[in-house]
Amino acid sequence: MRYPLRLLQTLAVLSIICASGADAAAPEISRDEKGAIIAALDSTLNANYAFPDIARKISPLLQAHLEKGDYDSATTKAEFASKLTDDLIKVSGDLHFLVGADPKWIAEFKAKANPALKAQIRKEELSRLEESNFGFDEVARLQGNIGYIRFSYFADPELAYDTAASVMRFVGNTDAVIIDLRYNNGGHLEMAQFLASYFFSSEKDQLLFDYYYNDDGKRIERGQWVLPGLPGKRMLDKPVYILTGSTSFSSAEWFSYAMQKLGRATLIGERTAGGAHPVARKPVNDDFFVQVPIGQIKDPVDHGDFEGSGVQADIPSPSIRALALAHKLALENLAKTDDARRTEFAWLLPSLTAAIERPHVDAGLLKKAAGKYEGRQLLLDNGTLYYIWRERFRVALEPIGPDLFAVEGVSDFRYRLNILRGKVTALERVNKDGSIQRYKRLD
Repeated sequence: MRYPLRLLQTLAVLSIICASGADAAAPEISRDEKGAIIAALDSTLNANYAFPDIARKISPLLQAHLEKGDYDSATTKAEFASKLTDDLIKVSGDLHFLVGADPKWIAEFKAKANPALKAQIRKEELSRLEESNFGFDEVARLQGNIGYIRFSYFADPELAYDTAASVMRFVGNTDAVIIDLRYNNGGHLEMAQFLASYFFSSEKDQLLFDYYYNDDGKRIERGQWVLPGLPGKRMLDKPVYILTGSTSFSSAEWFSYAMQKLGRATLIGERTAGGAHPVARKPVNDDFFVQVPIGQIKDPVDHGDFEGSGVQADIPSPSIRALALAHKLALENLAKTDDARRTEFAWLLPSLTAAIERPHVDAGLLKKAAGKYEGRQLLLDNGTLYYIWRERFRVALEPIGPDLFAVEGVSDFRYRLNILRGKVTALERVNKDGSIQRYKRLD
């Protein structure tokens, strides 16, 4: 059973958007038709929704809205689907619910018994995923030999296996790994299992996710464990930092939550959205479908979840500054155990601290700094200080302290202003090895 938790919802929204244009010219949907849809929706929810007590409350509520005329303004299928979605979320508190109008998808769903059609649909899905590199947006080696992975959804590992494995191989030789899920909307739980397995030993059975789900009235219980075999090496002792944000959803939350509960990662950022339930898209009739939470997932330690409350970061931070903070913490922690690299880490920390704390630089000081120095010039342009040499090369100076500036595109030296009695008297080039060159002010 696959769990495209949040990705399904994204695709469903796209279906609604696409279908709404066709609905504009379609006949209006009558109150009787709406009543029939509510009845069919009730049947679908009773067979699949994870919480039967809540399912029993939904149909009477929708029926009451219908009788009061609350749905009269919804004259198209897309508009009615949107109102049903709103009411399902209100009564359940579950953000995974979605009702959509997509007869094309429903026809394809019902025809999946046809192997040729099923293969064609799979081929089209693969093509879409390839265009987005299976969600992997950025993989990098940050300064200080820190691995960085940012991806926007958890793709089906059956399709994304090679790409995901190559990503993990890329960070395999780094000293720590930052996994950026701040803008990840979820997807297949199997991909979360695959990626998490790289950070645990195969010699011990380790449960990652324990769950049950309903499948058209049938209850199925499963667990997902650390995989015994992986392409590439495992990173058993490598520090892991996971970045979270308010838009981290579903599988992104479960990956973060399980890694946190098992003591394998430090979470940095904001509380996540709180969508813990696995979902499936089910046909309601020939025109409507519902994305319905079909089960519950439990963490492997306390057997709890985070539905509605979200996952709390170990180190709270505005999500926009979480990457710099994680990078800084990774270097600080490595410096405690690696004496040989302390000088290198100390050099990198001021830039990361500046990205987190946004140091204030006096605009008056920047104005005073503008001028000519030996063999070079500082120019203030639209609030930014620029370093110019040979009258043609120009790079911006980025403040990383009250009088210290990083140089655009350069990592092995910086510039510091010498200030005497309120005047800038010289410009110092501070090199990574600790040496300094001083250039006197000429004007």
